[in-house]
Amino acid sequence: MDRTKGYALMFLLGAFIAGGALGFSADRAIRGSRGREHGPHAYRQRMAEELKLTPQQQASVDSLIEQKHRQIMALYKPLRPQLDSTAVLARVVSDSTHAQIKRLLNPEQQVKLDKMRAAARKELAERRGGDTSGGDRPPGPPPF
Repeated sequence: MDRTKGYALMFLLGAFIAGGALGFSADRAIRGSRGREHGPHAYRQRMAEELKLTPQQQASVDSLIEQKHRQIMALYKPLRPQLDSTAVLARVVSDSTHAQIKRLLNPEQQVKLDKMRAAARKELAERRGGDTSGGDRPPGPPPF
């Protein structure tokens, strides 16, 4: 019975690591190089450059995007308490899983896993505009 549990645990760990590697690779393939900036302001700037917008067009586009953002935030406002509490619960599950995985690893692997997790959290915060609290954005799941 213990052997079966061990195999199941190894399979789950392997699936977790493989999924993370595939997700990371897919993200890099879709987003391109690491040097490219992300976020709403970078997107607006890239749009302005690629479409060769005039200053007047850029101001109008910025205004429309800000209006869209306010409207979407108004839609999320009544859901915000539930989203916040769900994000807290997701963090608890994530932290618990991380601790369980660490118990399977040797000290060197544990340090590497912690670094991977910190890097994933930093990248997520950067994609969200540098705001780790979620700000006025709906929260998403924390990285492993």
